[in-house]
Amino acid sequence: MPREDIVATSHALTVLRDDVRAIMQNDPAAHSLAEVVLYPGLHAIILHRAAHALWQRRMPFLPRFISQVSRFLTGIEIHPGARIGRGFFIDHGMGVVIGETAEIGDRVTLYQGVTLGGTGKQGGKRHPTIADDVIVGVGASVLGAITIGAGARIGGGAVVVRDVPPHATAVGVPARVVATRDPATGETRRVELLPDPEAEMLRNLHARVRELEARLAELEQATDHHRREHHSLIAEPPEDVACWAAIESEAPAHPRDGFVHGGGI
Repeated sequence: MPREDIVATSHALTVLRDDVRAIMQNDPAAHSLAEVVLYPGLHAIILHRAAHALWQRRMPFLPRFISQVSRFLTGIEIHPGARIGRGFFIDHGMGVVIGETAEIGDRVTLYQGVTLGGTGKQGGKRHPTIADDVIVGVGASVLGAITIGAGARIGGGAVVVRDVPPHATAVGVPARVVATRDPATGETRRVELLPDPEAEMLRNLHARVRELEARLAELEQATDHHRREHHSLIAEPPEDVACWAAIESEAPAHPRDGFVHGGGI
């Protein structure tokens, strides 16, 4: 066997060992090597590395065919052109999509439903770059030619459209940095006073509702006061009240009773 083939095979086995080790280290549900072999994320990355090697050699059709077979078998879609480092771990994996120009560093973890996608139909670099030791949470979307710094954390369901600095945690739609972490000590510092247009709008609406409720209470109080004063000033004389009571007591029980007794019209 030529020396180049020996080196390539040795490198491929080393990368595979790192991928398996990443699963064992990051998933507490992985109790043995036999279980790890069943992981769809491992199947997807093995097939991708084969497809990517053919893609680099500009072989037509076959890389995409392998990619589609992998998608059918695992539910994970990785374009053959995507560049992925060692120790890559896709937990559960269903629904993960990785675009053609995406670049992923070493020891990166993706959870199910993650999208590393583009934002348009332009050519060239249009998918994100994920640095080493990044974790992307369930259902997160990282879109466009942006960079997620080393050691960053992306919260579940986040939509990231801007760069995230190293060792930062980003959450929300659109995602914003809410905390930073010191890689030396592991200490996490929250980022305060972040601009939040939605929260600001809700606060303004709440203040406006309270203002309107106060004005309505004042109007109701003034109306009740005015009604009491008005009725006390124009109260009917006692003789008028007695007269109306007598009329009502002498009135026939039914309008037609007047005709029966000859009252006429």
